[in-house]
Amino acid sequence: MEQSSVSVDVVALRFGNPEPGSLRYGVAPRRWEPYTGQTALPGVLLGAGERLETAARRAVTTKLGIPDDAILAVGQLEVFDEPSRDPRGPTLSIAMWAVITADNITTDPAAATQWRGFDEHGTLAFDHDRIVAAGRRILATSLLWRDATFTRALLGAEFPATHAVTVTTTLTGNRPDQGNLNRTLKAIPGLERTDERVRVQATGRPAVVWRWTTT
Repeated sequence: MEQSSVSVDVVALRFGNPEPGSLRYGVAPRRWEPYTGQTALPGVLLGAGERLETAARRAVTTKLGIPDDAILAVGQLEVFDEPSRDPRGPTLSIAMWAVITADNITTDPAAATQWRGFDEHGTLAFDHDRIVAAGRRILATSLLWRDATFTRALLGAEFPATHAVTVTTTLTGNRPDQGNLNRTLKAIPGLERTDERVRVQATGRPAVVWRWTTT
């Protein structure tokens, strides 16, 4: 029986940069065969004895040109085992998520990184469109507001309620009911509603600020 290789493909998320108030994931043109020049998620073959987080960070730094210290958190999404997913031969894909800081960072221009919205059209190499779709579902149903490491990395140590609405809408595809969202936020350990308000948009009321109380 032919032995499979293992790849690590990453849905690298960035909220608020380069477009304020938006949640996007990173892709870049492939430099080598197969699919040379076609846009793809950052991915690498897993090295012997290499940990998944290490491989995911390596994928983001080498394929998206992002410095390692700009990667705030990393985690696992799902395994994709379709034998024909890679024309080079059977390759098992372990899909990971990573959150990239929204701060301005110096990236490698040779990577030609693009930040794409989840509803933007465009075919990715391999089965990466399927990975993005599945990743979006898992992020929405299993990680956002349920995994403190992911949620805090994505939104920061404190965030206005409007940002909570934005990321929920982006990942679920539906704008949340404000009352239900507030109840969800209140139930999260280590997250509190403050008395502070901040103006996020030029019009409308200032938004309530939520803050993590744990480090």
